[in-house]
Amino acid sequence: MFHLRASLLTSTVLVGGLLLAAPLASADTPPDTLVIATSIDDLISLDPAQSFEFSGQDQINNIYETLVELDPETLTPIPGLASEWSVSEDGQTFTFTMAEGRKFASGNPVRAQDAAFSLQRVVKLNLTPSFVIGQFGLTPETVDQKVRATDDRTLVIETDRPFAPSFLYNALTAEAGSIVDMETVMANAQGEDFGHEWLNRNSAGSGPYTLRSWSPNESVILEANPNWHRADELAMKRVFVRHVLEPASQRLQLEAGDVDMARNMTPTDVEAIRGNEGVKIEENLRGQLYYVSANQKHEILSNPKVLEALKYGIDYQGMADSIVKGTNVVHQSFLPAGFLGAIEDKPFSLDVEKAKALLAEAGYADGFQIEMLIRNEQERIDISQAMQGSLSQLGIDMSIRSVTGAESLSIYRARNHELTLQTWGPDYPDPHTNASVFALNPDNSDEAQLTGNLAWRNAYAATETSPMVEAAVVEQDEATRRGMYEEMQRISQATSPFMILFQRVEQTAMQDNVEGFTAGGAVASAFYWPVTKSE
Repeated sequence: MFHLRASLLTSTVLVGGLLLAAPLASADTPPDTLVIATSIDDLISLDPAQSFEFSGQDQINNIYETLVELDPETLTPIPGLASEWSVSEDGQTFTFTMAEGRKFASGNPVRAQDAAFSLQRVVKLNLTPSFVIGQFGLTPETVDQKVRATDDRTLVIETDRPFAPSFLYNALTAEAGSIVDMETVMANAQGEDFGHEWLNRNSAGSGPYTLRSWSPNESVILEANPNWHRADELAMKRVFVRHVLEPASQRLQLEAGDVDMARNMTPTDVEAIRGNEGVKIEENLRGQLYYVSANQKHEILSNPKVLEALKYGIDYQGMADSIVKGTNVVHQSFLPAGFLGAIEDKPFSLDVEKAKALLAEAGYADGFQIEMLIRNEQERIDISQAMQGSLSQLGIDMSIRSVTGAESLSIYRARNHELTLQTWGPDYPDPHTNASVFALNPDNSDEAQLTGNLAWRNAYAATETSPMVEAAVVEQDEATRRGMYEEMQRISQATSPFMILFQRVEQTAMQDNVEGFTAGGAVASAFYWPVTKSE
């Protein structure tokens, strides 16, 4: 039965995904295969130099390794492809010693030259996540000199300022810090693309899995990497991530035994199966935030009184008690709970009269028309419709534009939205990861193309908080640094175009024989490799 099941899994991909939305005949998944039902329509690329979406980052976290890793149980930094590291007295030169004996999936040894090439290509390609590495003063013109291998086992990174060491180490745990096989990647390069087109749909890592296939809006299949340094511990030899958009379909497939876990079910679906024999629910407070933002290029939305009115026109607690019950908690600041400097202030609640008075002060007593851009996902549809209802009480006529995840991100990154409902997750376990995108905007011009920066996407100059972010990232005293982040969050709450709604509580429904799955907590992507299945 298990061999038949495995071939059935493969056949769903070969026929173009026609069977992916329907339960398969067998009631068991293979014992060495993890089958996940989730939504992956936001997946744009599997090149670590480009991927910046939740679905892609989950896969990259299991295909590649970084110099500094996160322990999947404690989510604390530990040695990865670098066995040890040090920093010079002036705080600007970091030296990493590569671990011995590591190999890429190709069989090539992992060398300091591969690490240097990997970080260099992220900066040179200058795609969305490039700021994660470039923020240390590394530019396409200087990165070859600032990031260099002095021999096969020694990597040197020179920064432009004496950053707090933990900030750099934390940043290197991001997927953008993934180390790729230079020889394999350059053998597949096209012109000056550093292998980018090839890495969109292929892999060249040293992690527990390799990419077997990716069919957009259908599936991703990962296979065990026999050259991984802990390959003998890998119980799941294959991971099959199946795109199932409808939460109800995810639930049906889980109940039928066709998948091992479902990751996008609604609270209603979760409650319907909670307590069912053979199924369990695991809950994990994530770093992911739901937020609404307002494009400051829009004349009406650039009015401070309008922004304040919008913040009082949202029924945060009402949605938390109904639409996102169990999956989100009300949170109104840009640092997730658990991060250094995170605050618990919740200054806004639905107040129709106050919001109407603010609109009248702004000159819009009769309201206005506006559009909300969202990803076509049931929970987001429900949230936007609830906001549509509450804002209508203020005289605001809000239409909803629902598109695929990839299209939504494309429109947003081009600054072509009005209002948009989005989510954001931290890239590494340091407060700068969110402060640098919500409260810092180095260049608000269209030409800057800072697509990874949320302030820039919303044409928000962040003039008051930008210098605070720059100062906090080099502050050596932790108590002082904490206070700086607390202050900038309160400023952002009052004046920015960001309306933070919720912090995610991920509910993963799974078969009760599945053990070891980690969704990533507040600071990481999913870990597949620790998963086991009991008989």
